[in-house]
Amino acid sequence: MHRVQALAARPKRTLGVLAGVLAAAGIAIGSGAAFTATAANPNNTFTAGTLSIGNTPGIALFTANNLRPGDVTTGTVDIENTGSLSGAFTLSRTALTNSDATYKMSEKLNVLVEDCGDFSAGVPACTAGDPDVYTGTLDAMNGTYALGNYASADQHRYKFTVTFDSSADNDYQGDDATATFKWDAS
Repeated sequence: MHRVQALAARPKRTLGVLAGVLAAAGIAIGSGAAFTATAANPNNTFTAGTLSIGNTPGIALFTANNLRPGDVTTGTVDIENTGSLSGAFTLSRTALTNSDATYKMSEKLNVLVEDCGDFSAGVPACTAGDPDVYTGTLDAMNGTYALGNYASADQHRYKFTVTFDSSADNDYQGDDATATFKWDAS
């Protein structure tokens, strides 16, 4: 008799042997030891940086009264990145008003904005040949003008030169214009 025939002749014994083998296999697999390990990186902290602008003098650059055609007035402003992050700085003109809607004085105010340089080698002197940021009338200064990227603590001086155009005639007598120069960083 072959083994298969012997197992088939005694089914209860065969099932008992198979059950015993399966139980032994389950115990051997279930009782196996396993190693484990863990590690941690505690106290992770995340802090947002800052981007802020210092503006000296922080007041109006110009209060030019009694201008005559051809008169020139100047002002300087120091702009600094007082935050902890670098940022792209820009200049724009906002809040433009003219006292006369027909003869807009802002169309006769020629504006030149120059970048006198940064403070890395001391206080910059505004001299001929400094790069122009804007040249045109106050009225046409309606864009956003890139000033470059400032790292934290970078500071630049800008010079504004405003000329009351010599072509202004009697229609502009007593008129005025006001504007805000706005500095942004992103």
